[in-house]
Amino acid sequence: MLTCCIRYEIDPFKKTQFERYARVWGEAIPRCGADLIGYFAPHEGSATLAYGLYNIQNLAAYEDYRARLAADPAGRVNYEFAKAERFILREDRTFLKICSR
Repeated sequence: MLTCCIRYEIDPFKKTQFERYARVWGEAIPRCGADLIGYFAPHEGSATLAYGLYNIQNLAAYEDYRARLAADPAGRVNYEFAKAERFILREDRTFLKICSR
């Protein structure tokens, strides 16, 4: 099992748009085959860092999931919303594996 950690740098004046974006992924990600842990918007401290976390079986399953997400109607609309509103300044993905609990 892998955990995908998406680190976003967002426009601090467009936090509401990011929260809307996150709510859509909250439904689309599980529907497309990943186990969503959650999306996290800035609250205290940095006003520009946000995160999305989900579990996926392996990198092959990730590729299948990404194809389903890109074909998902809500996913396509969400990608276009982010592109039009330009609230995401940077997006980085890291895949992590658990070492201990």
